[in-house]
This record gives sequence, structure tokens and C-alpha cells, in this order.
Amino acid sequence: MDRTGSVKRKTTETSIEFFLNLDGKGDSEVETGIPFLNHMLILFAKHGLFDMRIEAKGDLDIDGHHTVEDLGICLGQAIKECLGDKSGIERYGFSILPMDETLVLVSLDISGRPYLVYEVDLPVEIIGSYDTSLTVEFLQAVVNTLGLTLHVRLLSGKNTHHIIEAVFKALAKALSQAVGINPRISGIPSTKGML
Repeated sequence: MDRTGSVKRKTTETSIEFFLNLDGKGDSEVETGIPFLNHMLILFAKHGLFDMRIEAKGDLDIDGHHTVEDLGICLGQAIKECLGDKSGIERYGFSILPMDETLVLVSLDISGRPYLVYEVDLPVEIIGSYDTSLTVEFLQAVVNTLGLTLHVRLLSGKNTHHIIEAVFKALAKALSQAVGINPRISGIPSTKGML
């Protein structure tokens, strides 16, 4: 079964080419123009065992908002394309992930119903050229586009880099679990018959 998705998004603000293989090995080539975001997406691929190729150009002379948000949209679209009608998937995933002093909980449901609960206080506003407040914008874009119910909670942590990195890693682990194919599941994993 081929579970790959390819998205091209071109607006007056961004131009993005995004390839995703859900059943990869964690290989990635990522260029967004925002080094910290590159780092987060590379580790997202690695820890989710997703293969990803991303080439993004955006209006970074203004700020990173459009680029970050549109990358979230592209990730959501790519996952949606990979999953098709969602037959046989686990549907739910969770991760409680430590990174040094930081502990993050991510729990999700590929439900078709977009809902985000984001309870993460970030002590620092800027890391390199990355506006840390854009983390929630990225997640909201994924949630809205994929139709994902997503809960993200910071259980402990003081270092902003560690917190955001733990969020991306935990999201990767939870998504990897949720998109996994279970041979015992016949058809759509819902009593409604659709997701």
C-alpha cells in the first residue's frame, strides 16, 4: 500500500513543495528559510519515521507567520492524502515525552473533527529567527486541515527550546501511532462508518 502524499501550495505569500511518506525511515530534506523550524521538522520526521521533503519560500522579510502556518496546512493535506478513507488505521495516538527538565503530553484522534487544546507556556518569545508563538499557529493549521483532535500539554519545563522540541517529538510519536495500520481493524475505525 502506497501511503505517500505530495502537496504544492503557492500563494502571494509562500511557495511550498511538500512530500510525505508515512511508512518511511525518518529521512528528510527540509528547507524553510527558518533554521529552528528546519530543526523541528527534521526531528519530527526522524521520530515519527516519516520520510519528508520540504522546500518552502515565504515572505520572511515580513515575518515567519505565513510560512509556518502554510507548512502546517501542507502537513495536514499531505497526511490526509496519505490516509485516503482511513481504513485500518489505529486512529488514536499519544505520547508523554521527556526532554531533560521538560515533560510534554500529546494525545490525538484522527477524527475528522478539528479541535486543539494547547496548554503550553513558553518563557522565551524568539529562538534564532523563530517566533515561538508560531508553534500554536502551526499546530492549529495541521488540526484544521487534517480534521484532527489534538491535546498538547506542558507538564513541566523551563527551557523554551526543549519545550518546543518535546512538542514536535511527541506529536511525531503520537501521529506515528495513530496512522499505524492494524490488521485486526476492518474498514473505518468508527461505529459511524466514516471519519
